[in-house]
Amino acid sequence: MRVVIQKDYENMCKWSANYIAGKINSHKEDRPFVLGLPTGSSPIGVYKELIALNKAGKVSFANVVTFNMDEYLGLPREHDQSYWYFMHDNFFDHLTDMKPENINILNGMTDDPEGECARYEEKIASYGGIDLFMGGIGVDGHLAFNEPFTSLSSRTGVRDLTTDTRIVNSRFFGNDPEKVPAKALSVGIGTVTDSKEVLVLISGHNKARALAAVVEGSVSQRWTCSALQLHNAAIIACDEEACGEIMVDTYKYFLDIEKNERL
Repeated sequence: MRVVIQKDYENMCKWSANYIAGKINSHKEDRPFVLGLPTGSSPIGVYKELIALNKAGKVSFANVVTFNMDEYLGLPREHDQSYWYFMHDNFFDHLTDMKPENINILNGMTDDPEGECARYEEKIASYGGIDLFMGGIGVDGHLAFNEPFTSLSSRTGVRDLTTDTRIVNSRFFGNDPEKVPAKALSVGIGTVTDSKEVLVLISGHNKARALAAVVEGSVSQRWTCSALQLHNAAIIACDEEACGEIMVDTYKYFLDIEKNERL
């Protein structure tokens, strides 16, 4: 596992966007570059940087296929808190050459949730898997909507959201947790770790325990993000504020070994 520590959120996002753009630009296979994407506050800065690179002609999304991590069950795409809406509002609608047919987001209004999830897995497989999956994690270390104690081999499926997650997300629903959907469709931990590369964004003091768990803790369903320890090409991009709970030796080690990545 690589841990790239940047001074602040802005530099973390700039480094991550440049890394993703570099991977897209160096992709030489005949098939499209397949990119997994998250929602939430963590990736917004990365999306802004990628939009700027795209508009400057430094990266093209014409041959990129995307798969999003999750979607609320029961929210239509037109709802301003659906993840379909989020992704178009914060990213897709601002790119100069993203093809709508290459955008894949789970259908939260499906009449067959299990079938929708199975089809999603099949479509990912039809492209030869995901080349790079970017993600963020919750304060309890959950990855996508894979709450604590979700199987580390889980696939895309229906997830029950914990009270804590609904409270955290209630800030987007008028601060009323009851307005937050109780279920979501989400890729599984196994879906994410099957990707060739995984890049996880962790920023802020409130994510410090989660960063310590994913980097220094044991592999456990309690912290679903800890499954990244078993991935051959996992990268944690974080800022200084998120490093408050890791050991000093760990912090110094990654600063030293990744010193050329420091912006």
